[in-house]
Amino acid sequence: MSEQLHELGAVRQRALLASGELSPVDLAGAYLARIDSDAGRSGAFITVTPERALERARQLEQDPSAPTLRGDRLASPLWGMPMADKDLEPRAGVRTTFGSRAFADHVPEVSSPLVATMDAAGSVSVGKTNTPEFGLPAYTENAVAPPAVTPWGSGLGAGGSSGGAAAAVAAGLLPFAPGSDGGGSIRIPAAACGLVGLKPSRGRVPDGSGIGSLAGLPVSGPIARRTADAALLLDGMIARRADGRQADRSALTAPPGERSYLDALQAPTRRLRIGFNSWSPWASRYEITLDDNVAAAFEAAQELLVQLGHELTPVVPADSPDYVEAFRTVWQAGAAAIPVEDEGLETLEPLTRWLVRVGRTKTAAQLGLSLASLAAFERNVIESYSDFDVVLTPTLATTPRQLGWFDQGDGERNFEQQCQFTPYTSYVNVTGLPAITMPVAWSDGLPIGVQAIGRPGDEATLLRLADQLERELDWSSRRPPGW
Repeated sequence: MSEQLHELGAVRQRALLASGELSPVDLAGAYLARIDSDAGRSGAFITVTPERALERARQLEQDPSAPTLRGDRLASPLWGMPMADKDLEPRAGVRTTFGSRAFADHVPEVSSPLVATMDAAGSVSVGKTNTPEFGLPAYTENAVAPPAVTPWGSGLGAGGSSGGAAAAVAAGLLPFAPGSDGGGSIRIPAAACGLVGLKPSRGRVPDGSGIGSLAGLPVSGPIARRTADAALLLDGMIARRADGRQADRSALTAPPGERSYLDALQAPTRRLRIGFNSWSPWASRYEITLDDNVAAAFEAAQELLVQLGHELTPVVPADSPDYVEAFRTVWQAGAAAIPVEDEGLETLEPLTRWLVRVGRTKTAAQLGLSLASLAAFERNVIESYSDFDVVLTPTLATTPRQLGWFDQGDGERNFEQQCQFTPYTSYVNVTGLPAITMPVAWSDGLPIGVQAIGRPGDEATLLRLADQLERELDWSSRRPPGW
């Protein structure tokens, strides 16, 4: 094999596993060797578990049903594939810090449902990817591990909160990685690292659905270099029924006539009606400025889509003057539930401490009004976008920021900076709509992403559109320095 294993991509690796040409132990060992060579420079991992990973890989090989699994990717879609858990997801027996000094030595006894799902899909966890404290900021700099950095520049942050996952994939330390997204936490780091990142619809991934969480904001989804790899990982993330038994993919909410999101890519991309804007509800409070290189990439993406036969039309939702205060209240109220009290608050980082303290001053009435306001915002945006198959926006307002760029002492200023860095992502979480970021351009060696927002439940169209653009732009062939 002329190419190294990490260059093949997840779909090709999975095919080699299915045919028996590649073993789970060999594949896990190859990635563990790359992680070891990285020596923490990427900041991708908080914890690496090589012994557990290799033992898991050996168990898969020795499973008497392994030949069946190899021959049928739908029976166990991620069989033998390396991945890592975001360090917000507890894994029994493995240190889980939530990116916080307050939990630096925490070892849970029970795994999260998403971890169990990934195991049931046949994956091999090599450890825990880096995340900011409790996943709250849009950058991955915490007090328990080195910061996660994008491999595309020196001293530039990987974004957050799934920054470790994105850094690992971009640096070739993982073939793909699951992330979670409550305000852009998959799309932000994917854009900063030159990757595809998909935030599914609310409810799409059962064990990271957003349903039942405050305002339904956080959902789980895939990060990958290739669109097809993201589709494969999404299949694995939803391929386990609530009773814990492996599900036939066709029994799930697959695209009509298809058995998986990976299969969905085989269908041609039809002519789409695409809206576009660089509108942000945060502009009513903060100064939002789109960098010239990002604006140029956004315009070029629009021109390419027209050349590919799609219809593009500008669309801007109605102003929502209550959005900013409502979102801030809900975000702060969510932080208020962090289980740290009294002197333990002093172990938290300044932004987290500010969010917790302000959040604990909010009344039930304030929270109720804010939730009602966000629900009205959701209805408004979905109605505004209802005539379109897809709505295109920038993903970030700028290219990746230098480490330390976000104010570490003033919580209010820090929050404003985050909104200015990523003004287009969090409102999509409020709507519950699916969205994907695609690395459509590079400027001075740094990646620039464009976000496509889909109809409710229509991840398949987003993946097909991304696949079409990938074939035109060939972004998966780009390699960061040192790859």
